[in-house]
Amino acid sequence: MTDLAPNAAIYFAADGYDPGAKGINGRRVAGESFIRGFFRHADAPALMSFTPKPADQALFTRLAGEERPGMTVQHLPLRSPQRLAEPGTLFFPSPNFAGECWRRAPHGDASWSICGITHTISTRGVMQGFFDLRMAPQMEWDAVICTSRAVQSAVLTQMDMIDTHAKARFMANPPPRPQLPVIPLGIDCGAFAPDAAAGAALRARLGAGAADTVFTCIARLTPYEKFDPLPLYIALAEAQRRLGPRQKLHLALCGIFRDAFSRKVFEEGAARLMPDVGFLVLDGADAAERRAALSGADVFTFPIDNIQETFGLAPIEAMAAGLPVLVSDWDGMRDTVTPDVGIRVPTRTLGPGHAISEALRHFGGADTYPQYCALTSQMTAIDIRALVEAILSLAGNPDLRRRLGAAGQARAAALYDWRVIVPQMQALWGELAARRGAATAPALPPAGRLAVAPSPFAYFASYPSAAGGFAGVRFASATPQPPLPVAEMLVLRNYTGMGRSTERPEAFAAMAEAIAAAGAPGISRDDLASAHKYNPLTVDRLLIWLLKYGYIRRLPAVTPVQSRK
Repeated sequence: MTDLAPNAAIYFAADGYDPGAKGINGRRVAGESFIRGFFRHADAPALMSFTPKPADQALFTRLAGEERPGMTVQHLPLRSPQRLAEPGTLFFPSPNFAGECWRRAPHGDASWSICGITHTISTRGVMQGFFDLRMAPQMEWDAVICTSRAVQSAVLTQMDMIDTHAKARFMANPPPRPQLPVIPLGIDCGAFAPDAAAGAALRARLGAGAADTVFTCIARLTPYEKFDPLPLYIALAEAQRRLGPRQKLHLALCGIFRDAFSRKVFEEGAARLMPDVGFLVLDGADAAERRAALSGADVFTFPIDNIQETFGLAPIEAMAAGLPVLVSDWDGMRDTVTPDVGIRVPTRTLGPGHAISEALRHFGGADTYPQYCALTSQMTAIDIRALVEAILSLAGNPDLRRRLGAAGQARAAALYDWRVIVPQMQALWGELAARRGAATAPALPPAGRLAVAPSPFAYFASYPSAAGGFAGVRFASATPQPPLPVAEMLVLRNYTGMGRSTERPEAFAAMAEAIAAAGAPGISRDDLASAHKYNPLTVDRLLIWLLKYGYIRRLPAVTPVQSRK
């Protein structure tokens, strides 16, 4: 990457950044953390948004004011995409930005870059989205940030499949792919400093003595799209049996149950499989409970066995809190959890041929996404013997826990704080700008002929008797006039009741008045455009409505008089 640090406009819709209002999930928590970290650490002249709604602009402004008071904030509305050329990059909080490629196309594919980022990549929508991205006018100066090497490998695997299909289908080599750099998610490390009083209160609620070992996990508590808790319960029960009465193990789960089914699996599973292990469920929607979990525990565990997970922010947060981490050897944690900060327990899945039917049933809609994830998890194993040994090793060695926790805290601050991650993202945007600047700009598509969004009057050109604008045509007021003035007719028809009108209501009346003032000789479309300083296409849009309702009429074309010899 270059050492440039350019800006990007952030595609900002509250759904991706506001877990407090929209509901807690990994994507929104990561989105809120990113936007606050970006506001604090971006090396840019202004904080710029590209927003669907005024309410989104207001939230962007509020968050920017909280994190960077006095910083210039600019909003680029969706109706003016050409302004994205000002920052040079649009940051889109998803890998599925095919639609943004099409939005850019009428303005020139080299007008700006688009940079997405992976979160969950296992949904049918995301997989279809990668296919759509390769079929869209995506360019090599675009990028999808992959948050781990495992995710990058998965994306490359699908890209290979897509390009193989394209070569066979179209008998041609596909264009260059987007850049696929690995840049991890970040956190605000300072926000996870432990609270001794909250930790002591949690241990008191558990009844955990000084010699006891408390394991905690902060996660969505769904066995079908986060992790199956039963192998962890079995391993904790076996470790407790081997420890005997001299030391008690406890598990404090902090999260949100999505449904009664999940609650039953987690709570009944704990009662049946590890009755001798202390057990407590904390409300993951409560920030105080999340802080207590990280402050009162001795070990953070994250035994993920689900393809829904791609990175794993929670172990990074635990490292920032100074906890050793015990995780499955799975996707992003293969990058983040090194032997000096914790223990990764081996995992195993079956081969591609074992789950073809599950892939097709998910794609075809026969299986829901939770069913697809649950079935894949059912064919994924965490090494329980290794998990038991890891639990015993950490429970029996406080010095090891302290050593791993201190190393984890240092690793989180050095590699995963937003002050480190944001410059990497800006350097990527600089690289994309350099690629864009060195390229030969592709030709613009013909007006109205964008493949996925053609003008309706190009697509449906065979429907009417005639089509086209009114260049050279003269108009005069119709006789008789409709029974209502133009303004009242517009109110009666109420186009704005649907939230859209082709032009401003007052413009229709102004055009009718200008034509009436011209009298019997009439006035041409081009003279109307010149007099009112309107784009001729805008005048055409006004004229056809006035014709539709009978306010004006076309005058016959004037045939030049031939002189006689």
